[in-house]
Amino acid sequence: MAFPLPPAMRLALDLSRDAAAAGEVPVGAVVTRDGAVIATSANMMRGSNDPTAHAEIVAIRRAAEATGSSRLDGLDLWVTLEPCAMCAGAIALSRIARLYFAADDPKGGAVVNGPRLFTQPTCHHRPEVYTGIGEAEAATQLRDFFAGRR
Repeated sequence: MAFPLPPAMRLALDLSRDAAAAGEVPVGAVVTRDGAVIATSANMMRGSNDPTAHAEIVAIRRAAEATGSSRLDGLDLWVTLEPCAMCAGAIALSRIARLYFAADDPKGGAVVNGPRLFTQPTCHHRPEVYTGIGEAEAATQLRDFFAGRR
């Protein structure tokens, strides 16, 4: 029996789909507080000519602006792909409470793959991490996007 996706992950997957339609790698991110959406973004690297404009980074920046604080204590981040090292670092520095992500990224991920940033002794904040929520849809979006470019 399939369970419905949490609304925040559904929104992240919709943002991811829109990113792909715009020619961006399909990744979407949503920051919530107690289920209410605080900020959203999709990958914007190509459109903004900014290599740091990953969905997570932009959503974290927008959440910090919306809350008036660089410390996002108690907020949750929902993202369609395992965060890279840059994004995992930003998650730790912003003090995001919980990270939910859909698909693992064996090549570029830094949470359950690669450097596993949150397990390092130099990482001063470790969010709760939940994986695999919406994984099949996120993986299909990514696979389809990259198949169209080969």
